[in-house]
Amino acid sequence: MFCLVYASSATRPFSPSQLTDLLASCHANNSRLGITGILLYKNGNFMQALEGEEEAVLKLYAKIFQDERHSGVLTLLQQTIPARQFPDWSMGFRDLNSPEVRSLPGYNEFLNMPLTGAEFSSDPTYCQRLLTIFKKMM
Repeated sequence: MFCLVYASSATRPFSPSQLTDLLASCHANNSRLGITGILLYKNGNFMQALEGEEEAVLKLYAKIFQDERHSGVLTLLQQTIPARQFPDWSMGFRDLNSPEVRSLPGYNEFLNMPLTGAEFSSDPTYCQRLLTIFKKMM
């Protein structure tokens, strides 16, 4: 099993309905490819964990990297994992701007900075801790 986590910026803002459409598309595509994971969104920035067979994950990531809706795509983590962290989620999603997220313990620690990837480069486990928080709350 393989896990890849990346961050990127949207080339233009996503409305709530566009985010819903994106999520529906991700869900269908990821189910077909046997990929699970989570997509986080905040102020035009994405952080996504993809997990599955390495070839499938890398192929999907290559498409994301070329997708004109993304800019500044930055790989945060690539590693073999013993088991899926998100086994039942073809794509979990959380908009980090929502009021219920802002009230979570630990919000200030993890989420007051943008999801550009720079804040994760010095400590790769930082993104894993962030994703773990959202796994527990979903």
